[in-house]
Amino acid sequence: MTDHLTVVTHPLVQHKLTIMRDKNTPTAVFRQLLREISQLLAYEVTRGLAMTTKQIETPMQPMDAPTLAGKKLALISILRAGNGLLDGVLELIPSARVGFVGLYRDEETLEPVEYYFKVPEAMEDRLVIAVDPMLATGNSSVAAIDKLKEAGATNIRFLCLLATPEGIERMRQAHPDVPIVTASVDECLDENGYIVPGLGDAGDRMFGTK
Repeated sequence: MTDHLTVVTHPLVQHKLTIMRDKNTPTAVFRQLLREISQLLAYEVTRGLAMTTKQIETPMQPMDAPTLAGKKLALISILRAGNGLLDGVLELIPSARVGFVGLYRDEETLEPVEYYFKVPEAMEDRLVIAVDPMLATGNSSVAAIDKLKEAGATNIRFLCLLATPEGIERMRQAHPDVPIVTASVDECLDENGYIVPGLGDAGDRMFGTK
């Protein structure tokens, strides 16, 4: 763990990730595991949220009880695979505002191409958590964070399932102020820009497409 990178080694996270990596795991199971693992990762990425207190009445007596401070945080899904992580985190934080960044990777240049962008208002006042299962080359993630900063976000965290050393370094150079939380740092990228050993294309496996 560093200030920039947190690898969540919790046994439940690692066990579920192993099942997701298995090429024989069916779509429905993959989708459910992604939802479950995203909730476990959400505990880590939301660590250190600003807190305040409010007066409540317990069945026994009044008390000043801890509660989250500030504007509701923003969850930003990097489409389309980000929606798998988004669903799980939203179950944990149902009051969060939600936005979407639509990017696809040009298979020849491996560079991101934007096709959609919609985020909540007052981004500068919110903790923003961007979610995408794969941090591979880092190009799409950097482009998404660029757009979020253009929209006013200043407090951003990035949540992913798998990362590569190349993607982490690309993000660190472009956005050193954005901490990364992941379940695994895999070996490398192959010649096609896919994570090895990885788990294949997360979007295809989640939605049952090829």
